Amino acid sequence: MPPQNERFPSALQAFLLIVALFLVEYLVSAAVYDMQGILRMTPAQFDAIVSVLANGCLFSLVMHVKRLGWRDLFHPSSASPRATFALLVVPVAMLVPALVLIVSALLDALLDVVPMSAREEAMFARMAADSLASVTVTCVIAPVVEEMLFRGVILRSFLTQYSRRTAILGSAVLFGFAHLNIYQFVVGVILGSLAGWLYERTRSLIPCIALHASYNSALTALDWLARTHTSTLAEPSSVFTWVGSLLLAALSSLMLTRMLHRSPQRS
Repeated sequence: MPPQNERFPSALQAFLLIVALFLVEYLVSAAVYDMQGILRMTPAQFDAIVSVLANGCLFSLVMHVKRLGWRDLFHPSSASPRATFALLVVPVAMLVPALVLIVSALLDALLDVVPMSAREEAMFARMAADSLASVTVTCVIAPVVEEMLFRGVILRSFLTQYSRRTAILGSAVLFGFAHLNIYQFVVGVILGSLAGWLYERTRSLIPCIALHASYNSALTALDWLARTHTSTLAEPSSVFTWVGSLLLAALSSLMLTRMLHRSPQRS
């Protein structure tokens, strides 16, 4: 069945979708709260179950409204998914070292102006835990479900209603806002803009998920190295690290712009 309601959601509807996701997560969390003790789940395991169930409920509704199948959500492009994966995943991953350095520098400057509250420090410490459940949430579940919503649903709709730049930036701002703190807002706008450009050029979530998962995985690895003191890579501040990362990003940008230089496909 072909997709319908291509203009859903609008900007206001997208904002309400995010609010609805928070509400569904709260309701699911309350409904399965007792299971946490019965099954002896860790907080990270509980968060993973809540995230999967809440997003599953929301996506079931959205995809019903849009008459959208999973294949068309993930890869509406006419290009082969295998070819898209093979050609784009490596160049996209090459962007990550420079992206981590640049975003880290911006966040360090922001922290000097706006220090974290105790609640925010506790939240980030919980996210940085190196348990299997925490890593799965951060590096697998979050990249997949967030890209499905913000690029696969919201940006896809925005591109039919607004200019390309407005659509990409608008979806990136909503992506940052959904994290409900200024630090992840900054990261969300930067990462969301880049993922949005990739989606607009390819009409595929494959490179978007690859970028998001690679970025989160890099941060998780660096945080683990910093806590275990096993490598100087945990302090990526040397001139050689910056130069190498920027050169890698420049090569990646050249590869991506050449591969994606043609007018974007229409979904």
